[in-house]
Amino acid sequence: MSLCTELELHSSENNRTLSERYLKILLTSKLVIMATAAMIILSGCGSDGEPSRDVEASSEDTFPSLKALDTSWTNTMVWIPGGSYLRGSESGQGDEKPVREIKISGFWVDATEVTNDQFNEFVQETGYVTVAERRPDSSQFPGVDPSLLKAGGIVFIPPGEPVSLRNHYAWWTYVAGANWRHPTGPDSDIQGKGNYPVVQMAWEDAVAYAQWAGKRLPSEAEWEYAARGGVAGNEFVWGNEVTPNDQWHANVWQGDFPNQNTVADGHYLMAPVRQYPPNSHGLYDMAGNVWEWCLDWYMPDYYAKSPSQNPPGPNQSYDPNEPGMPKKIMRGGSYLCSDLYCEGYRLWWRMKSAPDSAMSHTGFRCVRVGLAPEKM
Repeated sequence: MSLCTELELHSSENNRTLSERYLKILLTSKLVIMATAAMIILSGCGSDGEPSRDVEASSEDTFPSLKALDTSWTNTMVWIPGGSYLRGSESGQGDEKPVREIKISGFWVDATEVTNDQFNEFVQETGYVTVAERRPDSSQFPGVDPSLLKAGGIVFIPPGEPVSLRNHYAWWTYVAGANWRHPTGPDSDIQGKGNYPVVQMAWEDAVAYAQWAGKRLPSEAEWEYAARGGVAGNEFVWGNEVTPNDQWHANVWQGDFPNQNTVADGHYLMAPVRQYPPNSHGLYDMAGNVWEWCLDWYMPDYYAKSPSQNPPGPNQSYDPNEPGMPKKIMRGGSYLCSDLYCEGYRLWWRMKSAPDSAMSHTGFRCVRVGLAPEKM
């Protein structure tokens, strides 16, 4: 299944209205294609398939329409040149093997996770209602008292004492009224936190925002390629030491998880974006802070079976731990990752979750296919 087809199949029936902004983006894309086609036709080709040598390269003024194209969308994005990388790790989990060379075409990616301010702009323009803000459909919960079905999200609540790490229910709780405006419940808010990552995002919510912005979610392969920053062999985004020069380079958990955080990295839970050094591509928070949704369904054996060039992800999902529940991929780890429990801040670490799950440590960033900066 193509990336575009998958997006269409999973878009919300209740949120299909295209904004004027999105229509403008589509129009701009058509202008790029038309202008590019015109350049190819006018440049001419020789009999050997190479550009004719007797036709001079066009000056900037030959195609004034190209100069007028809106490229402001690139202001918050980073160009990732095409290339290849070694995906996965032989020392990782079973679904992170085998290590294979993967080739990726160039693309643009958001420099940061999508923020509360950015998501609010989308909601204000479209009236979109997130999954966590919708009351659960009683038909999907047969036998459950309808009065108990309330809109909400899953929230991390640290226990007051040490607990078994095998029982995640000891720190995760479904809280009625938790959503992106109230990340930890109705008594919380995002006032003064416009530059924090938006959370309580279900996969469907991330896709809806991406479509509105003229973008899409990254494939898992694109995500890891961008996170590695063009550097081979690193264990972490920043290198191979957890704390080089005794400095933390990501917002993760220090101390006894989940009941005590020493805040050695400066943040107890979530942090604003851009608080730590970017990777060599200029991308922030590719490790820690919040998990980021990817486009792919999860399959434990996909690394062994996937195409070696631009793998789009499988067209179905199977999690042997929960066979009846389809899962989508998440990458990057979060502020809850700890060497005692979850090492999601490692470059190869894979995570998966039900696409309708909205949680207080889950957000996303977007990508967009387009021309390289020097060709704009």
